Amino acid sequence: MAGISPPDLQKALSGAEYPADRDQLAKVAKKNHAPKEVTERISHLGKKEFQNPAEVSKAVFGKE
Repeated sequence: MAGISPPDLQKALSGAEYPADRDQLAKVAKKNHAPKEVTERISHLGKKEFQNPAEVSKAVFGKE
């Protein structure tokens, strides 16, 4: 997705505990003062629960 880089996502999710659902991850991103486009992207991910940061990255960047 344009405007979001892997380091942006990594910083946004710093401190997240897994497994986590997208709502929990969006809260962590907001707490970490992530850009709005990052928190919105996380909030709208199709998958409901993620087991680790790699799954989130795959969902955000479409690398399956």
